[in-house]
Amino acid sequence: MNMMPLFLGDVAGSEIVVILIVILLFFGSKSIPGIAKTMGKAMYQIRNASSELQNEIKKSGAGIKEELNINAMIKESQEQLVQPLDQMYSEVENSVHYTGKPQTPLEKASQLEAIQAQEAALESKQETVAEADEINQSASQEDATTEPIKPVE
Repeated sequence: MNMMPLFLGDVAGSEIVVILIVILLFFGSKSIPGIAKTMGKAMYQIRNASSELQNEIKKSGAGIKEELNINAMIKESQEQLVQPLDQMYSEVENSVHYTGKPQTPLEKASQLEAIQAQEAALESKQETVAEADEINQSASQEDATTEPIKPVE
């Protein structure tokens, strides 16, 4: 059986009139405005208390969020997850590109920088050799075009 709270069921207009007449007879016409005023104050206080309670709950929720420091927890768990993946990645890279010793990503980066520096030095040497060859060729061309010096008799 469905039980409805008081005044939320089927209350018709005539039933409300009967209730008001009973209240008028029981309390009298002089005390009804005082009762209405008291009930209004009570409703106002209940609404204020309800809103204050909601505000306190919201403030405590924000305080708990700050205490937990969720961003730091997320960063920690991310680091814990990324570290094994980086290690597995470096192990796979070391297996594929075996150089005789295991390399971490930092060692690999420093080795790559060293190789790039060697390549740059080699290119500069090649440019220097090419310039020297050009100078030698131009000098030999000048020698071929000029007449040899004859000794004086």
